[in-house]
Amino acid sequence: MQFDEIENRPKPPVEPEIVVKSGFLYLDKNGMPMVALHWEKYFQHICEKYNSIYKVQMPKVTPHVCRHTYCSNMAKRGMNPKTLQYLMGHSDISITLNTYTHVGFEDAKKELDRVKKGE
Repeated sequence: MQFDEIENRPKPPVEPEIVVKSGFLYLDKNGMPMVALHWEKYFQHICEKYNSIYKVQMPKVTPHVCRHTYCSNMAKRGMNPKTLQYLMGHSDISITLNTYTHVGFEDAKKELDRVKKGE
């Protein structure tokens, strides 16, 4: 199964493959799969541009911060933890739940309210 984004992206002259992987979602200007360094630079550029325009400064946001946010949001919405572990690519559920999932007081309050309503 492929995503619509892959099917709709510009087709490279030659589909890049790494080991036996292909169908990468994002390619660089040379038609090669984008790597973490590409994304780090994009995020850095976006934050710098934003901060040069607006008084309220954007904190440093990285792709890794986005991974933590995604994982926390999916857990808060009730995604099955094993499914979330698979999507995150973690070999151990404790990494998913104890390192990448962040909850606070408001999250605990909402969950208690939800459980109370189910009584």
